[in-house]
Amino acid sequence: MSTSNGNGQPAQVPATATTIKPTDLRGILKYVPRFQGQIFVIALDGPVIADDNFGNLLVDIAVLRSLGIKLVLVHGISQQLRELSALRGVPITNADGTGVTDAATLDLAVRASSRVSHALFEGLTQNQLKCAITNAVRALPTGIIKGIDQQFTGKVDRIDKDFILELIDRQIVPVVPPIGFGPDGKSLRVNSDLLAAELAEALHATKVVYLASSPGLEIDGEIRREISIAALSRLMQEEPQRLADESRSKAIHAIKAIETGTPRVHILDGRVFDGLLNEVFSNEGVGSLVYGNDYQQIRRARKSDVRMIYNLTRNAVRREELVHRTQQAIEKNIDHFFVFEIDENIIACVTLYFYPDRPLMAEVGSLYVMPFYNNRGIGRKMVEYAGMVAKERGADTLLALSTQNFGFFTNVCGFEETSREILPDARMRTYEESGRNAKVMVKRL
Repeated sequence: MSTSNGNGQPAQVPATATTIKPTDLRGILKYVPRFQGQIFVIALDGPVIADDNFGNLLVDIAVLRSLGIKLVLVHGISQQLRELSALRGVPITNADGTGVTDAATLDLAVRASSRVSHALFEGLTQNQLKCAITNAVRALPTGIIKGIDQQFTGKVDRIDKDFILELIDRQIVPVVPPIGFGPDGKSLRVNSDLLAAELAEALHATKVVYLASSPGLEIDGEIRREISIAALSRLMQEEPQRLADESRSKAIHAIKAIETGTPRVHILDGRVFDGLLNEVFSNEGVGSLVYGNDYQQIRRARKSDVRMIYNLTRNAVRREELVHRTQQAIEKNIDHFFVFEIDENIIACVTLYFYPDRPLMAEVGSLYVMPFYNNRGIGRKMVEYAGMVAKERGADTLLALSTQNFGFFTNVCGFEETSREILPDARMRTYEESGRNAKVMVKRL
C-alpha cells in the first residue's frame, strides 16, 4: 500500500496490524475511555506532509479514528509553496501566511494547497477513511499592519462549526486548508497554526496536536517536555528571546488555544515514526505538552466543609461504595480531604493519606462525584490531582482500594491490580478488620 509523500513520490504505508503490536494496544486501550468521542484538531506542517514518514503518520491517524476519536485535519503549505515558487520562477512575498500575501503568492498558495489536500485525500482513502475538504472558514483581510498593507493575508472571522460537526457525525474526516473565504467568496491566505487554534475553540476540542518539523518547544536550547500556559505566557511576555525562532508561532497559538478553552496542546515532530501515537497514548510523550490549569476548582478541604462532605457521600455509603464516616471522623481527618467546588458548592471529594513507615507510598480514597456531574472527567481529575500532590511530597507509589469502582481506577486512571501484601502493616490491619475484601490497586508516579 502506498501514498504520495507530498513530493510526488510514493511513500510506503505499512498495514496497521504490522505497525501496532499487541503490547502497544494494551497501553493504548487504557486511554480509550478518556478520549473516545472527543475532538482532536491535528495540524500538519508542509514539511511533515513532504516527509517519507507521511504514510506512516496517516496510519496513526487512522488508528485514532478507529478508537472513536473525532478528528479534524488542518494542513500547512509553506514548503510546497516555496518549491512551487522556485519551480515556476515566481517570487513570493511570504510562505507561512503571517506576512504580506500579494496576488502572485495567493495564486501559488491556492495551487499548493490543492496539491497538499489531494495528498491527504489519497492517504486517508488508502486507510479506508472518508474525508472532505471544507469551505468552513470565513476570513477577513488582515488589513494594514504597522503601515504595511497585508493584501490577501486573512484572519479568521468565524468557523462554520455546524458544517464541520455534521461531517464528523457522518464519520467523515474534515480537511481544512489554510485558505479562508471572504464575504465576497474570494480566497485569503490564513496561517495554519492560527487556523488550528480557531477550529479548536469553535469545536470545543480536547486537544490541538501540532505536527511540526522540530521535536517540540525549544527553550534555552533544549526541548521542554511540558510547560503550563502560565509559564509559557510569562516567558513570551518577558523573555521571548529564550524561545527558538521556529517555536514561536506554535507557542503563540498554543497560548491562544488554551486561553479559549482547549485543555491541552501537543507540539511534536511529525516526521518521527509512531510519534503521534506515542505522544497521545503515553505519559511521557515524545514532544512538548502545553497545558492549562485543570485543577483550579480543586482545593484542600476546610473544617467548614465537613457537613457538605458528609451529605455528599451519604448515598455512596448506603451503597457500600465508601466506608461510613461520621461527621466527627471527617472533621478529625479533614486535612486529608480535597474537594472540587463549582459556584461555591462541593460536588466531589477525595482523600490522600501518607504512611509514616512508608514515606514513598500514599493512598487515594473516599473518591466521590455527585451523580449529576458524572462522565465529565471530574473523578479522573481528582485522582490525578491527588497523585500530583503525592509526587510533590516525595511519594513514588499511589495506592487505591475499591470494592465496586476498581474498573474506573484501572481503565481510566491507569492503576494496576496488585496483591494486598503491598499494604503497609497498619493499613493491612484496618483492611482485614473492615471485612470489605476490597481490590488493591497501584500506580507508579
